[in-house]
Amino acid sequence: MCYCEFDDFIEPIRELDADVISIETSRSHGEIIEAFKHYQYENDIGLGVYDIHSPRISKLDEMQTIINDSLEVLSVQQCLINPDCGLKTRKIDETLAALERMVDIAKIMRERYKQEVLNVIN
Repeated sequence: MCYCEFDDFIEPIRELDADVISIETSRSHGEIIEAFKHYQYENDIGLGVYDIHSPRISKLDEMQTIINDSLEVLSVQQCLINPDCGLKTRKIDETLAALERMVDIAKIMRERYKQEVLNVIN
């Protein structure tokens, strides 16, 4: 879900009953996440943590800020980490560097929230 008035579409999106939706959160600095402050979404959400429309590789702290802000309104169990909206606009070297950075932040966040996730599973 990219660049829309998400509040207007959240109910139809919920009715789709997708296991996971992917949302843009990097270019807009997490504006879409605001919708989840007012609406409870039960399924998983892929947080786009880097802007695929730019050759610039996001810094770890920038991606971490997006994730932390998202976790203020979403549970850690429902959050997945992914690029914003596909990779077709990037060159291979840019894509690989950005994906490596994304994996790095995912590992950091998994370690940070490992116990919380384990508590829910058990």
